[in-house]
Amino acid sequence: MTYLDDREIIALFYARSEQAIEELKKKHGAAVGKVASNILIDPQDAEECVNDTYLGAWDTIPPQNPEPLRTYVCKIARNLALKKHQSNHAVKRNSSYDAALDELEDCFRAAETVESLFDAKELSAAVSRFLDTVSYDDRFIFVRRYWYADAVTNIAAMMHWGAHKVSVRLSRTRKQLREYLKKEGLL
Repeated sequence: MTYLDDREIIALFYARSEQAIEELKKKHGAAVGKVASNILIDPQDAEECVNDTYLGAWDTIPPQNPEPLRTYVCKIARNLALKKHQSNHAVKRNSSYDAALDELEDCFRAAETVESLFDAKELSAAVSRFLDTVSYDDRFIFVRRYWYADAVTNIAAMMHWGAHKVSVRLSRTRKQLREYLKKEGLL
C-alpha cells in the first residue's frame, strides 16, 4: 500500500478535500487507534475517539500546519481519550491507564497545586528536559508507558526484554524524574 507524504495530506486538508481524512486514516489510523484503545477500555469509546480525532484534525488543519502529522493526530486522540476516560471513570478507578498514572503519582504534586504554582507548559518542558538526560531505551519505554499508555508486557515485547526488566527500568526512571523535578524546584 502506498501512502501520500504528510505534506500532501496536509495540502488536501487545506484544499478542504474529504480525501484528506481517508489518506490520514490510511497512513496514521493504526497509531491513532492504538493511542485511543490504550487509554479507553471500551472499543466503542475508542472508535468514537478515533472518529472525533479525524474531525479534530479537519477542524484545525488549516490553520495549523502540523509537523510531524502523526504526532499531531496522536496528540488529538490522546487528549480526547483522556477526556472520555475521565468522564467514564469519575467515580471509580480501575483501568490500565489508571495504573500507569498511579505509577507517576509520586513524581507530581496534586493537580491543583501544580496548576496554582506552575504553568503546565513549564512542567511539561521540565519532563522533556529530563527525558533528554536519560538513555534512548529509558526514554522510549517511559514515553510508551506514560504517553501512549502501552502495557508493560507490550513494551517488553517491543524491546525484546522481560516485563520485569521494563518495570525495573520504569521504576528507576520515575525515581530519577522525582529527583530531577526536586532539583528544578517543581516538586
